[in-house]
Amino acid sequence: MTLLPGTAVPPPPPAALLRVENLSKRFGGLQAVDNVSFELAAGQMLALIGPNGAGKSTTFNLLNGQIAPDQGHIRLANIDLAGLSPREIGRQGVGRTFQTAAVFGSFSVLENIQIALLARDRRLFSFWRKAQGYRTDEAMDLLAQVGMQDSAGRLCGVLAYGDIKRVELAIALAGRPRLLLMDEPAAGMTAPERHALMALVRRLADERDMAILFTEHSLDVVFAHANSIVVLAQGRIIAAGTPGEIRTHEGVRSAYLGSTRV
Repeated sequence: MTLLPGTAVPPPPPAALLRVENLSKRFGGLQAVDNVSFELAAGQMLALIGPNGAGKSTTFNLLNGQIAPDQGHIRLANIDLAGLSPREIGRQGVGRTFQTAAVFGSFSVLENIQIALLARDRRLFSFWRKAQGYRTDEAMDLLAQVGMQDSAGRLCGVLAYGDIKRVELAIALAGRPRLLLMDEPAAGMTAPERHALMALVRRLADERDMAILFTEHSLDVVFAHANSIVVLAQGRIIAAGTPGEIRTHEGVRSAYLGSTRV
């Protein structure tokens, strides 16, 4: 690249934390994921979108170790995660939240975080012996990061759904993830709730230098909060780029059944 005199040299793009290379998975006669490759840098948010049956969930399950790929590599920094178990992948710094929030409703908000800290520290936990008192300061700090410290003593079972999603996020953060996988994080939430949650995730990604990969059907959330977008259809990547590039991509419009607004 030739620069004119006095022109500032643009900063180099951030190095990739996650590299997905030629990832493929077949179930019988169905090629669910077909030669998928993309990169994600620390501090960035990448949205993986596509119509139903595009291969998003399978890709997520491959990244998380729920299923093993037929071929390809999943590199977190210099570690190949392909074929490792979910527990082994978690220990390498990969966290995950789910479309349906998973918390213990009969335990307090604080105890839910303490249980997550026990699991991170590989300490045995019994439902007959609650987690009360375990790393309370750290647990409260995690709740403060998601704005739930004032609800620490409340049972999770009585919380509003948006607050439950914040608790689930704190649970994921307890594992100190470098990469956080978020499966439909805004599902079941109102528009203000989902934008507030994703703005919180954006802030945490910046503060923690944490990479975020998320799937989401609410395209207003995708275009408002993602740094980059990968679009799948029938297991293949049909487009990848910035929100502005994806919004005007004709192939993406076609994949979404000719929608004039994506």
